[in-house]
Amino acid sequence: MREIAFAEVPLEPYRDALGEERLESLRRGCERVRSLLGGRTVWNVNSTAAGGGVAELLHVLGPLARAAGVDVRWLVLDGDAEFQAIAKRLVSRLYGVAGDGGPLGDAEARRYRRRIEESAEPLAAFLRPGDVVIVHDPQPAGLIGTARRCGASVVWRCHIGSDQANEHTRDGGRFVGGFVAEADATVFSTIGHVAGWAPRPLVIPPSIDPCGPKNMPLTGAQVRDVLGVAGLIAHERPAPVETPVPVGAGVRVHRPAVVLREGPPPPADLPMVVQVSRWDRLKDMIGVLESFVASGVDGYLTLAGADLAGVADDPAAAGVYDECRQVWESLPGGHRRRCQLVCLPMDDLRENAVMVNALQRHASVVVQKSLAEGFGLTATEAMWKSRPLVASAVGGLRDQVTDGETGLLVGDPRDVATTAAHLRRLFRDRPFARRLGEGARRRVRERYLPDRQLLDWARLIEGVTTKEAA
Repeated sequence: MREIAFAEVPLEPYRDALGEERLESLRRGCERVRSLLGGRTVWNVNSTAAGGGVAELLHVLGPLARAAGVDVRWLVLDGDAEFQAIAKRLVSRLYGVAGDGGPLGDAEARRYRRRIEESAEPLAAFLRPGDVVIVHDPQPAGLIGTARRCGASVVWRCHIGSDQANEHTRDGGRFVGGFVAEADATVFSTIGHVAGWAPRPLVIPPSIDPCGPKNMPLTGAQVRDVLGVAGLIAHERPAPVETPVPVGAGVRVHRPAVVLREGPPPPADLPMVVQVSRWDRLKDMIGVLESFVASGVDGYLTLAGADLAGVADDPAAAGVYDECRQVWESLPGGHRRRCQLVCLPMDDLRENAVMVNALQRHASVVVQKSLAEGFGLTATEAMWKSRPLVASAVGGLRDQVTDGETGLLVGDPRDVATTAAHLRRLFRDRPFARRLGEGARRRVRERYLPDRQLLDWARLIEGVTTKEAA
């Protein structure tokens, strides 16, 4: 168990994105929580400090809450390869799929409990009665009881889920439900993922940071320079790029990505289809590749994920990347020259974020072809950048995307033909694509910026702490 330090950020840069009224509302809500806690702490517990949506959210919300006066801190539960494999299997089950197909029986429960028990005493050393503990996803769910026995109010935050209950979700629920039952409340990203065994469930959609390196404004020249340094588009003289950031220090972009392609980087003026996601079968990178080839559009495809060594809690990523590589290698040469698989460097998370920002802004169309999804953060990021989006109608993506207004939905996430048809439409009808992008940005501003999420959490914390006091 280790603590991750939050960066210090000011609230003032958020005035342009939020407006004065929303910024003041955020200050008042956080002040109520600070007064209610009376010097106590809000702790977040998850399984990794880098890679994936949970870590990304915490890197945004924690500093903002602290800037508004709430003592928020972050702990990470580390696990060995055996624990990570069981946890990954459990996550897959809650998504409604078999994952690696391995068991979640008594032997796995014993191994899981053993790692949880080893972490219980270190966790207790951090906590005081009256603290609030937010336990994220199933990996550290076994620590809910420890936090309760320390006198803390505990919320289980589930970022994953399945639109349909099946044998796999029931398997995952049996494994984790007993731990979660001890929580004071549970939180899900979308109503369709609320589990019947979850006590006192609420829905709080995630949000993005409009002032951070991943979503801040970039000029066209900055986009081309960043992607040139990364090796993702042709550039005459790629050199390190210094990018100022509204909150925090500037970012130096100087590391190249690891790129699999045939031939030189694509020209900067060539249209590009982009999906950015984890190397995870549920993100269906192979399906995106097949859809792009089937579309016949005159452009380039970039499938981008994290460097394979950069995400500690995802042991299956290398295997998924290798499957994508094999499919890419099987394509005719003409298609291989128009498709690239990209592993973005993770040595500096802010540098990684600027690269993602530039890639999404450069995209002609962004795709999020997930087979299952808790909430599509990368889709929200692209929407904020006014990109036309093609997304699967699963999980939180159905809440984010209004078909024909803020993006195009694919009803069956495995439907290659419809995905290809949507790509053709957006390439051929650029005025329609622009209208989708404009509608997408408006929707993110209304619903998915961090002040809204923090105020939702403020109300929840008020509720659980008041309940405990009573």
